[in-house]
Amino acid sequence: MDSLPPSPGDIARLVQPGRVHRAAYIDPAIFDLEMRLIFGRAWLYLCHESQVAEPGSFFTTVMGREPVIVSRDRGGALHVLFNRCTHRGAKLATDETGTAKRFVCCYHGWAFELDGKLAEVPLPEGYGGMPGADGSLDLVRVPRVATYRGFIFASRAKEGPSLSDWLGPIASSFDDMVDRAPGGVLEVAGGVSRHAYDGNWKLVIENHNDTLHPRFVHASSVAAARDQSDAVHSDGAGEVQIKQMRQNGAPAHVWEALGIWTTEWGHSFMGDYHTDARMAARGEEDPVEREYREALEKTHGAERAREIMGVTRFNSIVYPNLSFMSRFRQLRVVQPVSVNRTVVVTYTFRMPLAPERMFRDSIAFANVVNGAGSLVLTDDLETYARVQDGLASQGGDWVDVQRGLGGDQDEANGMLRGQTGTSEIHLRAQFAAWQRWMTP
Repeated sequence: MDSLPPSPGDIARLVQPGRVHRAAYIDPAIFDLEMRLIFGRAWLYLCHESQVAEPGSFFTTVMGREPVIVSRDRGGALHVLFNRCTHRGAKLATDETGTAKRFVCCYHGWAFELDGKLAEVPLPEGYGGMPGADGSLDLVRVPRVATYRGFIFASRAKEGPSLSDWLGPIASSFDDMVDRAPGGVLEVAGGVSRHAYDGNWKLVIENHNDTLHPRFVHASSVAAARDQSDAVHSDGAGEVQIKQMRQNGAPAHVWEALGIWTTEWGHSFMGDYHTDARMAARGEEDPVEREYREALEKTHGAERAREIMGVTRFNSIVYPNLSFMSRFRQLRVVQPVSVNRTVVVTYTFRMPLAPERMFRDSIAFANVVNGAGSLVLTDDLETYARVQDGLASQGGDWVDVQRGLGGDQDEANGMLRGQTGTSEIHLRAQFAAWQRWMTP
């Protein structure tokens, strides 16, 4: 099946109860089909409204492998445009973010308004007058654009489920992230972190809610953190790192009790395992946490603030290209490059009305977990590469995803919960969605 023709019947047979054929990870023809049928039709996260907050601002990204521009015109309206001049096809905007009066092509000087309308063509008499007066040479728009709580999504498909229907219960993870910000104010800040790995795009979103791997994949950093003396102090970043690495070494019963939930479109979230047991045992509250709680109470009142702070979620996956941590204000966008090459872009959010120390801790956490120099991330990247290499071998055709199979629990709210916190229910949900997209 290495050269499997990507017909619907053959594709359907790649996913079976408790197992997935390795061709789903290594076949270039299947990857190309994913770009067309999944990334070409699903809602994809693009950016946050704070990244295009002002009229004239823009942000560039990709939808699958298609370059696009998110722009806000002078009237404040939002647009998502394919980043391609309609004259000779050159990419228009090359900066990741910025402001512009118009998008001007570097090749022949064609200029486009922020809403994509063709505005100026040098020497128009050569065309017998201004070309494209009927709008046929305007920049092509991405058919559907929608936002939820400030998070901007788009779909290249003209028809399909609405963003609200597609998000379903996972929308509550965005609610958690926004509600945690005093005043409901969030902004992307602190720079951008990028890393790439030699593996299929599915590996990273499978791993983020895999609660069984930390005690094995991250064993060396856990051991190093446990050996670190608590008498040694830094500016705070070191303590964030040590704490995270030690918590990755939590005993099995902690992971089993966490909980993991999925939705029909392949989205999922896992429970959180981060606690400060020492302070809790002494009945103490961290001063920064107290200041934050008081700021949150000003927005929501004491009872609602307690409810918000009591939500315990770690990674939330919005299939197929988004992973975020509402409590730690981290967001990762998955960008497939080829069947065995993937880029992950990480953004950190700041809560302007919260204690500034919380933003510093968010940046430190980003470096610990998501930065290219992280002792944690490098373990994961090595594992992805080993998985990709192993799947290319003749050692077997199937990938096993049956942990917890048969024990999924219907939560009666559009979600399923895994039998235990280490269930592979999230993998099965992702491949159910994969099969749904790939066999229309």
